[in-house]
Amino acid sequence: MLTKMTAMSSIIDDTYDSYAKYDELLPYTTAIERWDIKCIDQLPEYMKLSYKALLDIFEEMEQLMAKHERQYRIILLAQSYLVEAKWTIQNYKPSFEELKANALLTCGYVMLTITSFIGMGDIVTPDTFKWTANDPKIIQASAIICRFMDDVVEHKFKHRKEDDWSTIDYYMEEYGVTAQETYDVVNKHIESAWKNMNQEFLKPTEMPTEVFDRSLNFTRVMHALYREGDGYTYVGKVTKGGITLLLIQQVPL
Repeated sequence: MLTKMTAMSSIIDDTYDSYAKYDELLPYTTAIERWDIKCIDQLPEYMKLSYKALLDIFEEMEQLMAKHERQYRIILLAQSYLVEAKWTIQNYKPSFEELKANALLTCGYVMLTITSFIGMGDIVTPDTFKWTANDPKIIQASAIICRFMDDVVEHKFKHRKEDDWSTIDYYMEEYGVTAQETYDVVNKHIESAWKNMNQEFLKPTEMPTEVFDRSLNFTRVMHALYREGDGYTYVGKVTKGGITLLLIQQVPL
């Protein structure tokens, strides 16, 4: 389920960031929130295919969860994509602090982390999802790490469109500094977020460690993919090598 949602999140993210017009995003988001096939008629032709595929995944998850009476776990977080879309369409340039504060709302990785809870056993309860809704510190830290690492890599390797600004561009303009100086500042925020995440594991919490592990491991994956480039968009030696070492090659004894 998480693999399918990861694939769909890439398609949805690109739809919001790069392809859709703002007046198309509103009905698209409404359709996803309502989770109703009848909404498909309100969408442009190019959006219908991804919307139908997303509904199919939600329906599959619902059927699987119904067998264990866990339908409450099927949650929709599409609204988060609209925050960044509004800024883009309105040509609004938020401050660096606004971008940091809104990392939870503009980072699809949070949605995927929560999606990973759905298939867990009885250790996950309705209280788990109530907890996530209150923006816990560990999920905030994960969002900052994932969002900022992504932004640094995209800026360094020019993976964004010329008119598509990132956190790096906003900081450079706001403070009048170079790209490298901005990378250094952002990397300090990433380091600080890692410390916050580690700190959460050192004290008793209201959630089981297994729930915390999902955020930690998802952030580790992002670190592995983005530490030397965009290993998600451009799957190369680093990504393939890591998978090979983990799953294929034997560990010498």
